[in-house]
Amino acid sequence: MIPDWASERRRMVERQLRARGIHDQRVLQAMLSIPREEFVPPEHRVASYQDEPLPIGHGQTISQPYMTALMAQCLELQGTERVLEIGSGSGYHAAVLGALAAEVVTIEIVPALAELARENLKRTGCDRNVLVVCGDGSAGYAEKAPYSGISVAAGAPDVPSALLEQLAEGGRLVIPVGEVGDQELRVLTRRGGKIESRVVALCRFVPLRGFQGWR
Repeated sequence: MIPDWASERRRMVERQLRARGIHDQRVLQAMLSIPREEFVPPEHRVASYQDEPLPIGHGQTISQPYMTALMAQCLELQGTERVLEIGSGSGYHAAVLGALAAEVVTIEIVPALAELARENLKRTGCDRNVLVVCGDGSAGYAEKAPYSGISVAAGAPDVPSALLEQLAEGGRLVIPVGEVGDQELRVLTRRGGKIESRVVALCRFVPLRGFQGWR
């Protein structure tokens, strides 16, 4: 029996997101409209809307819905921004960001996952304003900089300087920082040439791979 995915999404939004403090209506609407089940491997699809990350192959995961929504809310997007995402995975977070921003560049270091993200985004019609790049996300993507928002879906030992350099004035960088398997989710904002930082949650992400990540 095929699950009622629309009902699953509504329950996820009410019980996992709104009940835990996700209040940005645009984020809630994006999470309600993007079919997460289309970005989850077939063998895990029945668990698409459970409150947990799920494996997508190559040692990577699709984040739990709450963390996806929290990171998107922290960017405070209005719909006119260019956003950089580090760690495309299966493409789900990029699809959510694409519903919130004018343009999204998403970088994935694993070639097979970059291709999977492209396929998933295209199949779901979420590729209109999303560019998938295969490369070292810890170095950012200078060709399209600066970015009003940068979202990093992997834990870094420290904040990569390349990402800070590509952050626009008034822009926000959301990134897990800490040890492998145990990080704090930070929001860094560029104001008047200075960087303000705050911690919004404790989290556990896969390691950020690359020159300015875990080698």
